[in-house]
Amino acid sequence: MSRPRDEHAEAAADIAAVEQANTAFYEAMERGDFDDLSGLWLPGEDLTVSCVHPGWPVLTGRGEVLRSYALIMANTEYIQFFLTDVGVSMTGDTALVTCTENILSGGPAEDGNALGPLVGQLVVATNVFRRTPDGWKLWSHHGSPVLTESDEDEEEDTSP
Repeated sequence: MSRPRDEHAEAAADIAAVEQANTAFYEAMERGDFDDLSGLWLPGEDLTVSCVHPGWPVLTGRGEVLRSYALIMANTEYIQFFLTDVGVSMTGDTALVTCTENILSGGPAEDGNALGPLVGQLVVATNVFRRTPDGWKLWSHHGSPVLTESDEDEEEDTSP
């Protein structure tokens, strides 16, 4: 006689696995580990893989998406993500993660000897994962900048 499945325990395990896959994505970016980052995306040249970096057009296809991350990593000396407002929704073999990326980053200094000034940025992100035999893999990442009050003030302060 088989035991009844504990659907709540399975759902909790799936959510934990998706959260771990999401965390691994940001940790690979922080380390500048292109190989690890590449392994987190759906395999093959699946044209449904997509990415939108803040201010960029839609990138489609695994090769184009991974090239964008290689470019970002090559031009970023330091990046750290503090994720807040993380939410996970699931249906079947698809998971949707929403979060706020509190980003601290910097490029090389102009003299080339040290890290340049650090810049903070807020980005809201949606990461879509698909279940595969090798675990949860990124299907799509979409990041959109969050306007701060000072950004809005500058736009509104157009009076002569």
